[in-house]
Amino acid sequence: MLRVADHAELTDTGRQRRANEDAFLARAPLFVVADGMGGAQAGEVASATAIEVLSAGLGEGESVEQQLSESVRQANSQIHALSVADDERAGMGTTVTAAYVGETNVTLVHVGDSRCYRWRDGALERLTDDHSLVEEMVRQGQLTPEQALEHPQRSIITRALGPEAVVEPDAQTVGARDGDLLLLCSDGLSTMISDEQIANVLARNEPLKATTHALIAAANDAGGRDNITVVLMRLEVLGGAAASEIEATQVGLDVGQLPAAKATVPDAAAAAAVERRLPRDPRAPAAKRRRRWKPGIGTVLALGVAALLLSGIYFASQAIYFVGADREGFVSVYQGVPYELPLGINLYREDYISGINLSQLPVSERTTITEHSLRSRSDADDLVRQLELGRLGNGAP
Repeated sequence: MLRVADHAELTDTGRQRRANEDAFLARAPLFVVADGMGGAQAGEVASATAIEVLSAGLGEGESVEQQLSESVRQANSQIHALSVADDERAGMGTTVTAAYVGETNVTLVHVGDSRCYRWRDGALERLTDDHSLVEEMVRQGQLTPEQALEHPQRSIITRALGPEAVVEPDAQTVGARDGDLLLLCSDGLSTMISDEQIANVLARNEPLKATTHALIAAANDAGGRDNITVVLMRLEVLGGAAASEIEATQVGLDVGQLPAAKATVPDAAAAAAVERRLPRDPRAPAAKRRRRWKPGIGTVLALGVAALLLSGIYFASQAIYFVGADREGFVSVYQGVPYELPLGINLYREDYISGINLSQLPVSERTTITEHSLRSRSDADDLVRQLELGRLGNGAP
């Protein structure tokens, strides 16, 4: 039988947000992370509502997938009703990533760009797919995974609880093994540090509480641009063979035939000590003195020309506008061009934020926004105004 042997959870406002709109539930066998969005504390209301509905228990259905999915749909209905009834909460929403630990497996239900990872045998695997703009562009071959990491609109989600009256969550059931570690997190973690950095923290094999602190500290050290929530749970199998034995039996292999593991990594410290004790070969040349590099006149001139070119590009870009979406997903007018230079230098700035959320738009209108076509100021303003009046999809010029 499968059970949660240990769990730890922690949420943090981050370094650039005034309030924490994340929420979580950690009550075995159900664990949930919700990342709210919307102004005037609306995101906080949305995520709290999702957690409240899910904490009441599973909904109706024959399978756990169906029951948990139904609970998520109920949460969506309540959040949507609240957003419609209150103008200050219009367009609010939340992500939700839920894990239900059953007797033999784990059921995942997911909407948005919060994530579930599994750490097993020293390897990290992402179990959920982001419902985000850049993830869709990667799946369609429009972006590489590396380009997606630095895309200006990487935080825009395409599916959430609340913006629409009906939402369809992703649902799946995955196998589990003794010792598996599951990580649920909001995008405040996954957009600040890479999967490789997450894996490096998990590889320390520290107590789960210390690991949650380490992950959040790493995200804050990287800038902490968003709220950060981490939920960890370690699984164990009771009353039966270890998972490796079960899997070996399933493929027809006698467990007794499995070879014993052998240590193959040499002791690096001992090897270094032996090397230090070796006598120096008198025929070996003496170490050369390192020469200090000094830039020549050509290098100085090249750097000066590059700086002038970059300055010219920047000032020219200020006469250009484009339409995109901000980190909360609201359609906005930007002055400049949709590019970022190294060291986090943007060639654009936000000029106007509308009340239209990208997730509320049909695919055709959403594509118009995410193309980031360069426009004049009046053209950009007119496009957003048409969206606000609901005329773009009705043949308006």
